[in-house]
Amino acid sequence: MMTNDLFTFYLSEIEKPFSGWDFSYIQDTGRIHSERLPWCYTSEVLPIFKNTRSVLDMGTGGGEFLEKLQPFPEMLAATEGYPPNVPIAKNRLEPLGVSVHAFEEDDHLPFSDDQFEFIMNKHEAYSPTELKRILTSDGKFITQQVGGSDMLELNRLLGASTETEFEHWNLAYAVNELEDAGFEVFGQEAFPETRFYDVGAIIYYLKAIPWQIPDFSVERYRDALFKIHLKIQEEGYLDIPSSRFIIKARLKG
Repeated sequence: MMTNDLFTFYLSEIEKPFSGWDFSYIQDTGRIHSERLPWCYTSEVLPIFKNTRSVLDMGTGGGEFLEKLQPFPEMLAATEGYPPNVPIAKNRLEPLGVSVHAFEEDDHLPFSDDQFEFIMNKHEAYSPTELKRILTSDGKFITQQVGGSDMLELNRLLGASTETEFEHWNLAYAVNELEDAGFEVFGQEAFPETRFYDVGAIIYYLKAIPWQIPDFSVERYRDALFKIHLKIQEEGYLDIPSSRFIIKARLKG
């Protein structure tokens, strides 16, 4: 296909459906590839998940990840703060016995004091003091987070704003917050690259995470997208730095 025709073809990716937190359309087909992290979130949470009576999964998305961890603990709850994901998570998880809760404020979760022995959290906001309230005295917390500098090079290439309210959000800041709240903390940080093999995968990605570029549309960014398309056609791919960190914490005895 000629370059202009190929670009027009990729623009149609904005119409592809996306639900829950399922990137298989571009990940499983190899159109996007993330550099490996020096840790595995699942390997960290799974042994505790399988040997704990009461667990909370914060930011369950559409429940895709949690569903794979069956059989479940005796008491398992999940939260989701992104409204479009809530009915998807409920439909997937509640028939399996998981209570799914929508929430709006990190510091007001719909749970009792000392309710959970283990809280796991992948890419979801949290309040350290609220974690402390709902964890048991010997409770554990593991989270993988997206740093505030994540994917900002993509914003720059598109000419979008790089200003974000999360510029401060990194491992050091998060560790200090948790330690101030009374946790013992171990953390690790990495800056892997995400490789895009076509501009359509970028369009699909930005549609799925609208907070990256809130005013994103194909029409608004068409010229910049075409420049990225030409760059990928010439070089074969586009690498964008990401930001990730993992924290393992427990309440101080």
